[in-house]
Amino acid sequence: MHFSRSSLRHALRILGALFFSSVIPVAHSKAASRFENTTFGMLPDSGKAQIFTLRNTHGVTVRFTSYGGIITAIETPDKKGTRADIVLGFSDLKGYVVDSAKGGLFFGALIGRYANRIAGGTYILNGVEHHVAITAPPNSLHGGLLGFDKKLWKVRRLDGLSHASGAELTLVSPDGEEGFPGKLTVHVDYILDDSDRLTLHYHATTDKPTILNLTNHSYFNLGGEGSGSIERQVLTINADHYTPTDSTSIPTGEITPVANTPFDFLTPHVIGERLRSNDQQMMYARGYDHNWVINGEYGKSPRLAAHLTDPATGRTLTVFTSQPGLQVYTSNSLDGTYAGPSGRSYRQTDAIAFEAEHFPDSPNHPNFPTTTLQPGEIFDYTTVFQFGVTQ
Repeated sequence: MHFSRSSLRHALRILGALFFSSVIPVAHSKAASRFENTTFGMLPDSGKAQIFTLRNTHGVTVRFTSYGGIITAIETPDKKGTRADIVLGFSDLKGYVVDSAKGGLFFGALIGRYANRIAGGTYILNGVEHHVAITAPPNSLHGGLLGFDKKLWKVRRLDGLSHASGAELTLVSPDGEEGFPGKLTVHVDYILDDSDRLTLHYHATTDKPTILNLTNHSYFNLGGEGSGSIERQVLTINADHYTPTDSTSIPTGEITPVANTPFDFLTPHVIGERLRSNDQQMMYARGYDHNWVINGEYGKSPRLAAHLTDPATGRTLTVFTSQPGLQVYTSNSLDGTYAGPSGRSYRQTDAIAFEAEHFPDSPNHPNFPTTTLQPGEIFDYTTVFQFGVTQ
């Protein structure tokens, strides 16, 4: 189902009727602007990156930069009203540029043209073989050498929003870029509303048949950035099935029930409970780095995908999406190389990513939801991050 941009924004105004909200009674300065922007820094190619701030009336703040569409910070209150940043990242532009130059761990970034992996960097579209750079040997990962996470997006403030602030990010990817055919025009809306929801609406069109998979790669820790492991946080995933992989993280093509496996989060489980299972899938990934097949019909209204609770702070995060899958990643590759604004180094299990997207390597698996986008069609998907607290 596709919506015009005006009708979607109208729908966002009444989204409270669709999702639960948790109003957080914290003092917030009336003088603080709902929307701000300033210079974040200069890029090596002399491009100027801006940083933008969205605020709501409950003390929730979202910051993102035009470089890579990266969400650099999300500040939310805990059950005592104490605010903290709940995503991993860096305090300046240099940190993100250095990470990108090393291949990238994609902190908070917009991912495209193809989120996740493509086996051997090769896919066939309409009988023609295409190649994407191998960036996670032996496969391609997150769009090739210069994916959307390394691009400078155009950003404009969204006007006319009710009880919300937001921005539209726009990028035009030329025909053939990184091995993907078609001139692709992408718009992504970031909207923070007064019901403590951050909505990401993806909208894209192409002038030639192509493949497309867009997502956001924020690393969440409800205990706060730099607070240590997320192993004691409690996770629920609304999925009866997942897609197992081979040793290189490429799906086998099977869609397997989660029952009686470490992937069964239909009821709440502490993340660390089965994190060190000797299940072969867990050993391949050194933790969770898998795609869950979210229950319910995809492509229409966002439905429940996952819920995370931190018992220590009371913070909660609920993910809704209209995408078919959710890649859940327990930051298995963080090895202490980087430190965040807290000054503490990031290590394995210090965060969890919820990458709402189509399935990995879908172009090579006809039984997976298609990622082919045709001229005249609209790629139109929405993911919602709902913040809250519980006592």
